[in-house]
Amino acid sequence: MKKAKQVGNDNEPPSYQEATAGYGEMEAQFAWDDKTIRRTFIRKVYAILMLQLSITVGIVCLFTFCAPVRFYIQTHPNLYMMSYLMFFVTYILLSCCGDLRRQFPWNALLLVLFTLSMAFMMGFVSSFYNTKSVVLCLGITALVCLSVTIFSFQSKIDVTSCQGVLFSMCMAMLLCAITISIVVPFGYVPWLHAIYAVIGAILFTLFLAFDTQLLLGNKRYAISPEEYIFATLSLYLDIIYLFSFLLQILGGGRE
Repeated sequence: MKKAKQVGNDNEPPSYQEATAGYGEMEAQFAWDDKTIRRTFIRKVYAILMLQLSITVGIVCLFTFCAPVRFYIQTHPNLYMMSYLMFFVTYILLSCCGDLRRQFPWNALLLVLFTLSMAFMMGFVSSFYNTKSVVLCLGITALVCLSVTIFSFQSKIDVTSCQGVLFSMCMAMLLCAITISIVVPFGYVPWLHAIYAVIGAILFTLFLAFDTQLLLGNKRYAISPEEYIFATLSLYLDIIYLFSFLLQILGGGRE
């Protein structure tokens, strides 16, 4: 007696292997797309940052090397107060208003005003230091930024997980600032101000590494590619504050 030939059911659902066959390829494609987006994001942030730093260095050099300009701004301190007010307003808007920060062209306009105000303030401060000190601090800042960037790209150390260390150093810096504000009316204490400046320089060097690794997105925490304005703002402020603290440490007064 012949056995009946079994006929497969064409409506039978696909097996698990068949259903999941394309998942690996899809995941690989998504990973590649994420890397492309991240690289575009990094290039955009560094392009804007280089433009900001070029404007800032140009204004600092103008206020430092050009005697008539230096004399004018030193005799008109109200300009510094106006630039500080513009810096404060634009910083609050860019930091706290997420929708405005992502909306073109308002984000670009606010970033331009922020950069010009900060560059003017740095130029005003630098005008009271001698030329050699300003050039030296610019060079050291550039070297530190290059070293921190290479470290952030190559190192396996996750600075984004060291938020407790950064917070502790912020508290130490705050205590130094409070102590200085209490002591200064009774007399200037150079070593206390030096400690404050050294802590500030170390702190913002660490913040530069922290924000750079957030930008790269290869550690525990990362910043969204949509936040290119905020990422640029953070890196720019880290570099500017590092330069200002180096001026306080190494800068000599103009004769």
